Amino acid sequence: MADFKYSAKSAGGSTVEGTISADSKAAAVSELRKKNLTIIRLDENKVRRLPFGAGKATLAGAASEERAQTAKVRVKKQELVIFTRQLATMVGAGLSLLESLEVLGHQAESKEMGKICSTLVDSVRSGSDLSAAMEQCPRCFPVLYISMVKAGEVSGQMDVILNRLADYMESAEELAREIKSAMTYPVISMILVLGITGFLMIGVVPTFKNVFDSMDIDLPLITQAVLDASNFLRDNAYAVYGGLFAAVIGFMMFRKTPMGTRVLDSVTLKLPIFGPLFQKVCLARFSRTFATLVRSGVPIMSTLEIVAATSGNWVLERAVLQSRDAVRRGNLLSDPLSEEKIFPPMVTRMIAIGERTGALEMLLEKIAEFYDSQVKAQVKGLTSLIEPLLIAFMGVVVGGVVLAIFMPILDMVTALQT
Repeated sequence: MADFKYSAKSAGGSTVEGTISADSKAAAVSELRKKNLTIIRLDENKVRRLPFGAGKATLAGAASEERAQTAKVRVKKQELVIFTRQLATMVGAGLSLLESLEVLGHQAESKEMGKICSTLVDSVRSGSDLSAAMEQCPRCFPVLYISMVKAGEVSGQMDVILNRLADYMESAEELAREIKSAMTYPVISMILVLGITGFLMIGVVPTFKNVFDSMDIDLPLITQAVLDASNFLRDNAYAVYGGLFAAVIGFMMFRKTPMGTRVLDSVTLKLPIFGPLFQKVCLARFSRTFATLVRSGVPIMSTLEIVAATSGNWVLERAVLQSRDAVRRGNLLSDPLSEEKIFPPMVTRMIAIGERTGALEMLLEKIAEFYDSQVKAQVKGLTSLIEPLLIAFMGVVVGGVVLAIFMPILDMVTALQT
């Protein structure tokens, strides 16, 4: 018989915390469900014995320092995907969890991953669950990851859950990689255009000013405008570039504030061309995360909280949290979602069908696949559209500066020939 600490939601929606005695974790889950409680957290109470003669304050300080160092460790997403896939393979092949973690720690490619595995091994060897051990590394294992591992521990299907988790992470990483690679070319091209233009305006154009002054001719309007802009940039270079730098830093700081997040996330979805693309990205992430958690057996309230936290957009997060409150009151999920503008009718109707038929996770995966393909097609189309626009922009800006410089010279040559 063991004692388990739990945190759960009652039928009325209030949070209940306490301790329950049971023969196993599965038995504790069964007892709590009989009481109509929705489990949020369930951990076994462990009594950790200290070595004889060790000072409690010294040990507590050392443990606290070690946890603080481990909490700062972060690994690459691709490395975490490989770790998850390999752990699933080893557990599925019959190796114990402790042996699997030790093997992964020995073959870790980076010091960070090795340190993470070492921490997990120490915690599991001392009697902690894997999910509890992962909570010591919040920058490595996100809340979605830990919640799915908890579901695997309760259901006894750790290898299955880990494989689903690896599939989810690979799909999300592939989508992010495609968007990033598609946006790399336009960004680099724009930086080159601005750099070339700045070099011409500050380094080249001013050298022609004395030539034009000595010619004592009336300059074309475009030439005079370029010379005035060049003089302004040269005389106020520090102010211009300092202002641009300050604007970028200010924007980044504003983006991290609650108000900045609300404003920018709302504006992003309303942009003429990119707004629908960002909406589809959010819906793809929402559907895939939701489907993965539901299929893994995570409680619906915890699922909605995790989906909201990982949505990547404040508008979607607010909509999901409001829907969670409606579900807690006894409503179907599709009802409150249908009232939110960010969810198209197709999504809410498929969710409604899934709730009625019991195939919610399957339909959510279909939605995720649909929007993944939509995002990839739209990104490819935007890339094809942006390339000629950037070339045209480069031609107009750079060509305009060059033309403005050579027009007076051509006019003078033409006048001399006549």
